[in-house]
Amino acid sequence: MVWFHEVYQHILFLLITLNDIPNVPDVIIHYCKERTMGSLSSRLLGQESTARQTGSCDCRKRKRSLDCQCDSETDEELENLLNTPRRKKLKSTSTYIYQTLFLNGENSDIKICALGKEWSLHKIYLCQSGYFSSMFCGSWKESSMNVIELEIPDHNIDAEALQVAFGSLYRDDVLLKPSRVIAILAAACMLQLDGLIQQCGETMKETISVQTVCSYSAAAGVYGLDSVKKKCLEWLLNNLMTHQSVDLFKELSINSMKQLISSPDLLVMQVEMDVYTALKKWMFLQLVPSWNGSLKQLLTEADAWFSKCRKELEESGITFLENEQGSPFVPVFKHLRMQYIISDLASARITERDAIIPSNWLSSVYKQQWFTMLRAEQDNDTGPQEINKLELESNSMRCGRRLAKDGDYCWRWTGFNFGFDLLVTYTNRYIIFKRNTLNQPCSGSVSLQLQRNIAFRLRLVSFDNNGKVICNRTSGYQILSLEKDQEQVVMNLDSRLLLFPLYICCNFLYTSPEKRTEAEGPHDSPDS
Repeated sequence: MVWFHEVYQHILFLLITLNDIPNVPDVIIHYCKERTMGSLSSRLLGQESTARQTGSCDCRKRKRSLDCQCDSETDEELENLLNTPRRKKLKSTSTYIYQTLFLNGENSDIKICALGKEWSLHKIYLCQSGYFSSMFCGSWKESSMNVIELEIPDHNIDAEALQVAFGSLYRDDVLLKPSRVIAILAAACMLQLDGLIQQCGETMKETISVQTVCSYSAAAGVYGLDSVKKKCLEWLLNNLMTHQSVDLFKELSINSMKQLISSPDLLVMQVEMDVYTALKKWMFLQLVPSWNGSLKQLLTEADAWFSKCRKELEESGITFLENEQGSPFVPVFKHLRMQYIISDLASARITERDAIIPSNWLSSVYKQQWFTMLRAEQDNDTGPQEINKLELESNSMRCGRRLAKDGDYCWRWTGFNFGFDLLVTYTNRYIIFKRNTLNQPCSGSVSLQLQRNIAFRLRLVSFDNNGKVICNRTSGYQILSLEKDQEQVVMNLDSRLLLFPLYICCNFLYTSPEKRTEAEGPHDSPDS
């Protein structure tokens, strides 16, 4: 029975350790003694009974043999006895503490009152909170009080959120519902519960969707969760144009939309004109938030509403952004890359017809593009010579396309690109750029220079049902030099990572920014 004495010594050590720990409630020590001794007694009785039934091995009556398996079996039983009950006991103790001390309030030494509810709690657990630790350890009057009335200045906090926050002090894990996470985050921040704040942040990042992204972003800004705010911005940049939503357009603030439209990472579908169209729908919903209809009906309704406004403003001779209703949206529309809208005839006509954008904005862009065209034609501008990241991010053409399924595709993005007719091909999981100089409708539409350069960045993205990126590839910023009718593979895709529908987004710069700056001088800042 040597093993029995070893186990007994372990139990005595555990109980002595519990007695030596300060402020451990008697109920926990009593519970551990009862459970541990009871578990041991049942095992000992069970093993004695088994030994009587099976008899003892002959090797126990003489010197043990090296071939006997009794020692290894005994060691295995001892290992199970020492380890398995301990794991079960810890799990049960956690549940017991939460049920007995928190939910039932046994041995409570303080009451917390807030929002019409009362909690019977324990100072030793509350001190895990920075809020209560400062209160009890300092010279505050509350340090000697048995009943404390909490003032709740944050309207996001409710009694249910406080219940979860207080309960987290008595258990190892907390299950958070996305619908409740902001209220619980607010309570955790007030009580300075770092672990719960971190868990709220992780839950928010994992559950960003069209229904939650705006509220999560706002809460992250209020409570200082920069990583959550960054994730929300990434989600919006990827989904604003690819998965348009009436509800999302209604929720997006002017400042949020300004940040999105100005970003080079906005995942644009088709061309810049589609960004203008999206802004028109968003502005309509901001001004008429009571409108309820489908996304398919939205553009028609928006056009009709702005047409009515245009007729009312005709006599004054001003555009919509110049009147009182439209002026708050000026900072957003300032970040449209108008040079890529007026480069297409149909798009230019629509912007003139809508009379939303001030005419002096358009005149400035037309002048800029005329000088760029003359430089490409007469000054032999062959395009960017080196990567200028600032120029690419602020002035590049943003365009994209959705590939619904695998197959062969070839397309060009509309617009006059100063003699560089770029064909894009997707085939056999390759993406190929080609400088096309054949079959042009007129001689002046394509450059016949022996070599032309283009600066670009290519991105490929796939999403799950909630708009979360599940596949992402990028070429980074590059400069590609092509001769007439030359084609070049710019990306080779791994079929194991290729998921459809596949969204392809590109940033292009066709002309040399250095020459443009030298010849024309600095352009006006969008915010000037």
